[in-house]
Amino acid sequence: MDVKKEVRSFLMTRRARVTPEQAGLPAYGAHRRVPGLRREEVAMLAGVSIDYYTRLERGNIGGASGSVLDAIARALRLDDAERDHLFDLARTAQASGARSVPTRSPSGVRPSVQRVLDSMDTPAVVHNARQDLVAANALGRELYSPHFDTPHRPNVARFIFLDPRARDYYADWPRARRTTSAMLRLEAGRNPLDQDLTALIGELSSLSAEFRTDWARHNVHEHRTGVKSFRHPDVGVVEVAFDVFEMPGENGLTIVTYSAEPGTPSADAFALLAALAATREERRQGPSAQARDAAGRGAPGGGTR
Repeated sequence: MDVKKEVRSFLMTRRARVTPEQAGLPAYGAHRRVPGLRREEVAMLAGVSIDYYTRLERGNIGGASGSVLDAIARALRLDDAERDHLFDLARTAQASGARSVPTRSPSGVRPSVQRVLDSMDTPAVVHNARQDLVAANALGRELYSPHFDTPHRPNVARFIFLDPRARDYYADWPRARRTTSAMLRLEAGRNPLDQDLTALIGELSSLSAEFRTDWARHNVHEHRTGVKSFRHPDVGVVEVAFDVFEMPGENGLTIVTYSAEPGTPSADAFALLAALAATREERRQGPSAQARDAAGRGAPGGGTR
């Protein structure tokens, strides 16, 4: 990632979306050469000189103090995710001269974590920073069954942008696209040396015009909680609440759980998903598992005499 270019584009796009009226400034006529705020207006709102802000917007952000970054975030009306992204970019710029070691996204979970997932009675998946689905319980696999129907490791971003089924699976596919792109950009700012994440962004940029359009917006998004709607191929439309939990001791991995409001059609769909998951598990175990059960019943202490 070219940090200077990223800083420049991010600050310019944030500045362009804030009007003088939103910032509490007079517009001084209807004909303005730039959309949104001018550089001098941002500098005034942030309490810095125009020359200093211009240097920052050109990408020279490494030496900026936290108080200056906070002031710029307030002037540009950044939300929490955008503010964090700005600070991440500043840290990356500050460390750019230091020796850095490339990293990779985690690709699995501990057996104890998988047992916790399997004990849940609601769909749950685990994904890493590049949105690989690295683990799931049976209900989670059933909810995300189209994603798992691939010869490669399931990846939410790759499915959304490159798999034509995504347009039907996601009830609001354009929103899913924009959100996914914004999540990847936030992670790229946090982990600029993640080789897997960089490779995925390059792949999507090469193969998806929609991704290139969404990526060019320079939006960032922190996925924490909300509501999603899926058009599941087996149970129809499912509206679910989701919650995201970071995993202590597992850098870059998060657990996402899904729940449906009791007494709703989505709750009925969840019951169908549970039945489908149980059926698939029986098929997966096959006759050998049934034979073991029968042998156990016939063995001493197994329930027969």
